[in-house]
Amino acid sequence: MANRVRKNKITFFVDDDERAVIKLKMDKMNMSNLSLYLRKMALEGRIIKVDYSIFNDIGKSISGVSKNINQIAKRINATENIYTEDMRQIKQKQEEIWQLLRSIESRLL
Repeated sequence: MANRVRKNKITFFVDDDERAVIKLKMDKMNMSNLSLYLRKMALEGRIIKVDYSIFNDIGKSISGVSKNINQIAKRINATENIYTEDMRQIKQKQEEIWQLLRSIESRLL
């Protein structure tokens, strides 16, 4: 207790329904420490949880598209010829990237 950073205790009472609502909100935020949750809510008034999993999925997709474009570039360098089909594929892959980015934007708004 001597090493405790926070030395002031605040106590308040809630009924069963209020406790259940607090528990639900904690679960939504993936928080298990009641003291931390209540302190953040009292000091900041809100807690925002950002779901970054969308960026993981998009990153994997963009990586796959980039690999395909790189393979096309290697073929062009090896043959020293640029084929219409190669350019079509590169444009198609670029459009896939733009679609992925628009997908992120629509989910964030």
